[in-house]
Amino acid sequence: MEQLVEELNRHSYLYYTMDAPEVSDKEYDVLYDRLVALEKETGVVLPGSPTRRVGGEILKGFEPHRHRARLWSLDKAQDKEDLLAWHARAQKLVEQYNKNNPDDPLPPLSFVVELKFDGLTLNLTYDNGELVQASTRGNGVVGESILPQVRTIRSIPLEIPYRNGLIEVQGEGVMFLSVLEDYNRTAAEPLKNARNAAAGALRNLNPAVTATRRLDAFIYNVGYSDELQFATHEEMIQFLRDNHFKVNPYIQYFDKIEDVYEELEAIAERRLQMDYLIDGAVVKITDMRTRQEFGYTDKFPRWAVAYKFEAEEATTTLRTVSWEVGRTGKLTPVALVDPVDIAGVTVQRCTLNNIGDIERKGLKHGLGALVYIRRSNDVIPEILGKVPDSPDGEEIVFPTHCPSCGSLLEEKGAHLFCLNRLECKPQLIGRITHFASRDAMDIETFSVATAEQLYQELGVRDPSDLYYLVFDQLIGLERFGERKANKLLEAIAASKQRDLSSFLFALGIPNTGKSTTKQLADHYRSLDAIMAATAEELVLLPDIGGIVAESIVSFFQDPLIRISIERMLAAGVQPIAEEHPAEANPENPFFGKTIVITGTLAQFSRDELSKRLEALGAKVTGSVSKKTDLVIAGENAGSKLTKAQDLGIPVLEDEEELLRQLEGSV
Repeated sequence: MEQLVEELNRHSYLYYTMDAPEVSDKEYDVLYDRLVALEKETGVVLPGSPTRRVGGEILKGFEPHRHRARLWSLDKAQDKEDLLAWHARAQKLVEQYNKNNPDDPLPPLSFVVELKFDGLTLNLTYDNGELVQASTRGNGVVGESILPQVRTIRSIPLEIPYRNGLIEVQGEGVMFLSVLEDYNRTAAEPLKNARNAAAGALRNLNPAVTATRRLDAFIYNVGYSDELQFATHEEMIQFLRDNHFKVNPYIQYFDKIEDVYEELEAIAERRLQMDYLIDGAVVKITDMRTRQEFGYTDKFPRWAVAYKFEAEEATTTLRTVSWEVGRTGKLTPVALVDPVDIAGVTVQRCTLNNIGDIERKGLKHGLGALVYIRRSNDVIPEILGKVPDSPDGEEIVFPTHCPSCGSLLEEKGAHLFCLNRLECKPQLIGRITHFASRDAMDIETFSVATAEQLYQELGVRDPSDLYYLVFDQLIGLERFGERKANKLLEAIAASKQRDLSSFLFALGIPNTGKSTTKQLADHYRSLDAIMAATAEELVLLPDIGGIVAESIVSFFQDPLIRISIERMLAAGVQPIAEEHPAEANPENPFFGKTIVITGTLAQFSRDELSKRLEALGAKVTGSVSKKTDLVIAGENAGSKLTKAQDLGIPVLEDEEELLRQLEGSV
């Protein structure tokens, strides 16, 4: 069986990765059938067996997976000016480093250009050579486990030659355009585009469906390793190839940024000749030590940039405009156009933003007229305006009453609003869905469909109603069995313990986001204090201006909001701030210290560590200054670490020592 697995996997590698098969399909099938018979006879399935690639049982849901190292987004360059600006920043960082380290300078900048694939990002974990986990990117720190689905991708090895501990590699799951075309010839429901086909297949709870899509994957990065270190990008790519990963054949290296730009232009011209979707290219610095010294901003690596291609344009006919109501009551016009294909995607609906956008683009008399369509950044369909020679069509009539509830609309600037917060269905469903979302009260299993069902059948009109649902109500709903009803009730009960910051965000205070609600929670530390705050007090806080302050005050003065909050509190919701620093033990090593966290830590996310330190009486800030007492540096720490060293600020780089100090401070 081991010999068969080894031989079959070698043939799969030659066929799916190298495109150089040595045996016919029939010869492969004979070997495969022999292995299946032996597995049935012995009851044993080896870890690397290709039979594991066949979709098995339908999964009940996706489990979260915390990545060993963060998966970063990339800063974007839209044109040559943006690219040169990124290069100038990089060159300045090199000059600063070399000035401070004349005996050990960084090499001159050189670059690698790779394609930016348009599919679903994958993070693959191998332990001693065996594929043990696969997940989506998620928020970069935590993704969704999709190992059974990824096993169906035949170009992804189930085992690799490298067996020295744990590694994580990243790549993109894609559906080739020729495969999509072939699939649609016989499909009962043809797929619209390759991007959604790949993403939908990998997030399908039935791996057998994933298998039918015949997905592929290009691997381009080693994100984490127990032991591996590479001097250059070329070394890393060769490691991936040596370990049988499918690396896209297009990788180009350059010494001058001008040559990089010329190559980017050439890629843009030939992108439509490729058998897979790309929405740009990625430019990276090749030297790994330079990458390490550059480090990261809060969002992006400083050593890479995504060059986004000009969005493709097409002309089509604008047919109708409908008006959709959001959770805040704001109406968004949505245009329906004659179907048009742009970069492999069929576009029929386009967002028009607001009434001001319609007038600005000369579309007030645009129904039936020819219009320009563009997929902005190859994702969001956008109407640019009317084709100049196209005659005017019928008028787009701006509504005076809400299309959902019939209430009179109010115009505020370029937007229309429905003020009927008590009875307007899409507003109520939107507020309830937002309240239950992951970044808010994080009620597991909750969805828009759940909100609509509870609205329709149980009269749930406000987030507070969720805390008064009982088992007998849910069990009578369609598609609600005993297990699902109990699971939802358990998730609602668990949400009662969310922290104050999450609760404030869940309420949906106008003009506030997560950072503002966290600032409110950290400063006031109680719901009562926030609800009693005046606009004059609020504007004294950093980043809160007059408009936001007035929004917060008006929100909590609303009698309906107060009633909703009172009902939640009466049901046991306890929005409590994190432990106040004053309650921390003054003798712990972090009490009263101003601390900066930089780099990637294996055992903590930055948010988790910040909360633990703040609970111990520390103040966590984002920048290093003379007032900083300590810098905690993880992997790939960059300029903050360099600045701390220049200023003589103590640096803690040993994560085990950090853990010991944290545990000893409790």
